[in-house]
Amino acid sequence: MKTIPVRPLPPTGPARARVPPVDARWRPAWLLAAPHRLGFFAAALMMALSALWWAAMLLARALGNPIAWAVAPAAAHGLLMALGFTPLFIAGFLFTAGPKWLGLPEVQARSLLPAVALMLAGWLLAVPGFHWQALLASAGIAAVAVGWSLLCLRFIALLRRSRVDDRVHPSVVAVACGMGAISLWLAAAALALNDITLLRSATQLGLWGFVATVFVTVSHRMIPFFSASAVPRLDAWRPMWLLWMLVAVMWLELLPALAELWWWPLPPLLRWAQVALELPAALLLLWLAVRWGLVQSLKIRLLAMLHGGFLWLGIALALNALSHALMALSTGELSLGLAPLHAMTMGYLGATLFAMATRVSSGHGGRPLAADNTAWALYWLLQTAVLLRVVAALWPAATTALTLAGVLAWAAATLGWSLRYGGWFGRPRVDGRPG
Repeated sequence: MKTIPVRPLPPTGPARARVPPVDARWRPAWLLAAPHRLGFFAAALMMALSALWWAAMLLARALGNPIAWAVAPAAAHGLLMALGFTPLFIAGFLFTAGPKWLGLPEVQARSLLPAVALMLAGWLLAVPGFHWQALLASAGIAAVAVGWSLLCLRFIALLRRSRVDDRVHPSVVAVACGMGAISLWLAAAALALNDITLLRSATQLGLWGFVATVFVTVSHRMIPFFSASAVPRLDAWRPMWLLWMLVAVMWLELLPALAELWWWPLPPLLRWAQVALELPAALLLLWLAVRWGLVQSLKIRLLAMLHGGFLWLGIALALNALSHALMALSTGELSLGLAPLHAMTMGYLGATLFAMATRVSSGHGGRPLAADNTAWALYWLLQTAVLLRVVAALWPAATTALTLAGVLAWAAATLGWSLRYGGWFGRPRVDGRPG
C-alpha cells in the first residue's frame, strides 16, 4: 500500500513568525546608512540648485532684468559648475568603492557627515556672495575647502592602511583630490583678493587637475570591467600605460589653459604644439571608445550611457584641436569658442556622472543594474542639453536662444535625476537588506 506524505499545516497564532512591514517613508536617517547615500544626496541637491540658479540668471538677463553681481558671472558660473556638486559625487563614490578597492572594511557614512555638511553650508554662503559681497563668497569657499580637505585626509588615511598590491588607481585619485583641495583654497584667496584671473586659474586647476583626472582614472578602471561583465565576448583591456596617457592628456590640457589666463594671446608655435598633442589624443580616445565596446554596449542601456559619456571625451579633444588650429592661423581671433569646453564638461563629465551615479544608486538600492525608461529619458535629455550648448557656441547668430535652451534642458535633466534618486537615498533598500 502506497504511503502518501502529509504536509504539515503552516503554524498559526504565536508560533507563526510575523515579518513587520518595511517602513518605506523617506527619512533623513537613511542618508547615513551608506556613504553613497549621503554623498549623492548632497551632490544631487547642489546639482539641482546650481542648474536652477544659472537658468534663472540667464532667464533674467534674457527678459531684460539682469541680476546684480559682485563677482564676474562667467567666473562664478565656472567655479560652481566645476566644483559645486561633482566633488560630493566623487566623495560618495570613493567611500563606497574605495574600501573595496583597498581591501578595507566599509566606511560609516556618519563619519563623513561633518565634512559634507560643511561643504553644503559653504556653498549656501558662496552663491549669495557671488551677488552681494565677494568676501562672503570667499568665506563660503573656504568652508568648502575645509570640508573637502577633511574628506581628502580621510581617503589618504584609507590608502595608507591598505595592504593590497594594486593601489595605483586609488593613489592617482588621492593626488587628484589633493589638487582639488588646493584649487578650492586658491579660489577662496582669489575671491578675498578680488583677483578674477587667479579665480579662473583655480577653476582650471580644479577642472583638469582634479575632476577630469578622477574621471579618466575611474573610467580606465571601471568601463572595461563593466563592459566585460555585461558582454562576455569583450575583454577587460586596460593596460597601465593607457592610464598614464589619459592622466597626461588632462594635465597637458591644464597647462595651456593656465597659460592663456596669464599670457594672451599664446604664440602660434605653442598653439600648433597643442594641436600636435590633441589631435592624436583625440583619435586614440575615439578608437579606445570602440575598443572598449561602444558598439556592443548599445543594446544595454546602462552600459550605453557610460560609453556615450566616454565618447564625448574624444569629441572634446578633437574640437579643441580644431579650435587651437584656427587660433594659430588667426593669431587668436578665430576659435570654436566654448564648444570644446562644454563637450568636455557637460558631455564627458556630465554623462559619465549620470551613468556611474545611476548604476551605484540602483545596485546599492537593491534594484536591478539597469536603466529603466525614466533613467534613459533623463540621460537623453542631458545629451540634448549638451548638443544644444555645443551648437550654440558654433552658431553665433543663434547663441543666445540655443544657450538658454541648453541650460533649461540641463536644469530639467539634473532636477529630474535629483528628485528621483534623492527619493531613493532616504528610503530603505527595496530588497530589505541593510544599507
